[in-house]
Amino acid sequence: FDRALEMVHELCITHGLYLLNSVNPFRLEGQKTIGFEVVDQLGAVPDRIVLPVGNAGNISAVHKGLNELLALGFIDRLPMMTGVQAAGSAPIARAVAEGLPVVVPEPCPETIATAIRIGAPVNAEKALTAIRATGGTATTVTDAEILAMQRDIARKEGIGVEPASAASVAGIKRLVEEGAIDRDERIVCVVTGHLLKDPETVIAQCEPPIEIDADLSSLLSALSF
Repeated sequence: FDRALEMVHELCITHGLYLLNSVNPFRLEGQKTIGFEVVDQLGAVPDRIVLPVGNAGNISAVHKGLNELLALGFIDRLPMMTGVQAAGSAPIARAVAEGLPVVVPEPCPETIATAIRIGAPVNAEKALTAIRATGGTATTVTDAEILAMQRDIARKEGIGVEPASAASVAGIKRLVEEGAIDRDERIVCVVTGHLLKDPETVIAQCEPPIEIDADLSSLLSALSF
């Protein structure tokens, strides 16, 4: 992703194209309305908002939107902004855990959650500000935790999400188990991508279909009757 972004950025400069990636501040202006929607639908400020973090556009933008609501007097406090990254691609979570002043890029990020497989997030510093200014935190989850939560969300909520989205919910589970967040907190967890964004990952976890002859005996045999 990181090299692809560099190439696209160069292409935009040399060929007069318009980049709509999270590098673009106007994209963040659109994403910040997630914060507006959360407050509007809840009718209150949650204690914590949890988001998956790759390029860090969402967590930065939501924080920006909430800051605007605070400045205008629509809310009286900010929720704790909490980011979740894949364990194999976690430069921001590492900076938070180690108290680093800046995010150190990871040259070879690796995770099954392709949407957050980003070693050099373009909004890294904004994300650090969002987390630290609100008393939030950041954590990591393994690919196994991501896939397990993706299945749980589908089974228990009937919502199909791509792996990066499942990371945010898996992150809540981990933080609760570690005692890092209170079970009584009012938490909004943002899932950012539909299952159809990355169907191959789910397909790879499924057993291959059983093929039988078109007769009753074959069907009964397959059903172990």
